[in-house]
Amino acid sequence: MRGLARIFRAAPRAAAGTALAALLLVGCTVGPDYRRPEVATPEKWRIDYGQAADVANTRWWEQFGDVVLNGLIEEALRGNLDIRLAAARVDRFIGGLTTTRSQFYPQFGYSLDAGRSRSSRVGQPPIPQPGDPYTSLYQGALGAQWQIDLFGRVRRQSEAAQAQVYATEQGRRGVVLSVVSGVAAAYIGLRALDRQLEIAQATAANYAETRRIFELRFKGGVVSQVEVSQVESQYQQALAAIPTIEQQVAAQENLISILLGRNPGPIERGKAIDQLVAPAIPADLPSTLLERRPDILQAEFNLVAANASIGVARSLYYPTLSLTGALGSVSTALGDFLSSASVAWSIGAGLAGPIFTFGAIEGQVQSAEAGQREAVAFYQQTILGAFGETNDALVGSLKKREEAEAQARRVAALRDYARLSRLKFDNGYAGYLEVLYAENELFSGELTSVRSLAERYAQIVSVFRAVGGGWVDEADKLAPQPQLGSPSAASSGTPR
Repeated sequence: MRGLARIFRAAPRAAAGTALAALLLVGCTVGPDYRRPEVATPEKWRIDYGQAADVANTRWWEQFGDVVLNGLIEEALRGNLDIRLAAARVDRFIGGLTTTRSQFYPQFGYSLDAGRSRSSRVGQPPIPQPGDPYTSLYQGALGAQWQIDLFGRVRRQSEAAQAQVYATEQGRRGVVLSVVSGVAAAYIGLRALDRQLEIAQATAANYAETRRIFELRFKGGVVSQVEVSQVESQYQQALAAIPTIEQQVAAQENLISILLGRNPGPIERGKAIDQLVAPAIPADLPSTLLERRPDILQAEFNLVAANASIGVARSLYYPTLSLTGALGSVSTALGDFLSSASVAWSIGAGLAGPIFTFGAIEGQVQSAEAGQREAVAFYQQTILGAFGETNDALVGSLKKREEAEAQARRVAALRDYARLSRLKFDNGYAGYLEVLYAENELFSGELTSVRSLAERYAQIVSVFRAVGGGWVDEADKLAPQPQLGSPSAASSGTPR
């Protein structure tokens, strides 16, 4: 450090004056400062959900009351590869931010060289006799270089890099949101398929017993071959549904396994689908989506980066000032390398700027400005999409609840219909065709009712996914974090 002090004490007055002027200009930053675009936010959602509750910041999946589902979600948060990939992506951008910020400070380095050469005795100029044609040279130096940020180029680059870090962090949190909601929806779908499989197997067993009875009746001459064939058709229809559902069960298990970060295989079961408890719908306002939905925050941070890139491009119109310095030792003899006579130093300042670039800089500015306009449009489009997605989920949750309740009432009516039709057939008041129709309707109605119940629960999951909320932070505590540190501002604040 004393050597560097000697360098600056020995600097010419002109260079010192230039450095002082540069320091006075450090506060100048070209390019527009970020301002959040105006967004037309609706005052309320399209429907007023009477059962809404303040549950947006809780682990809503625990409200289903299934400990197996809770365990699967925790396993997915720890092992999902998409989350690990997103965390590594954040680290990559944090590394880029560190590199960008390094330009604020002088860059120090060193060099060491040792060489030996022989000159020609008959070259130009020739070495006279008895001169020694061999030469040794030893050099060592400490160097420093600093490019003064006169017009805020580095500050804008740092602003853009930091916004990109925050954007990737929001992208990671968006993956966490998708994984939690994906596992919950997939598990609900699996339990629905399990119930449908149970219905198909029970129906097939019931039809098998009916077929056995009708075959005995046919042998006794009580029923005709037509009725036996009707029963056989009914039985085979139920059997045909079983392998289809079994295939869907295996595919659903494989999907959940991949979400968990494990090889495809069986998945543990908890409560039956009709034992799950429907979570309360979160009470929320449209404006809160702007503050906590990861995709909206990610789009806005990308907009901040695009806005800062305009300043980076415009700074190319202005000159750059570089300060350089070196302090070292140069000697032809190794024994004199550390002597005071071998000391050498240099200091300099350079100013460079464009004159004629024939549109090279202008093109970069135009490109940056167009990128900013594109980012604004994408940000506004993301918000509109979020409003639409949330409205769809809220309306869907209400209508699917009404549909599931209606389907349950229909199944109850079909059970009565099938029971009474069989009673009429047994007493000789109706043919078996009426029984066949009633039981087929019941079989189809039971499958549809289970599917409708699963869709109702899936719509509730979609509501929580659409509104986001503090539950993402709760889930994020279990997920892999960036190794270089998660930027807190990305999850606790938004740009203005």
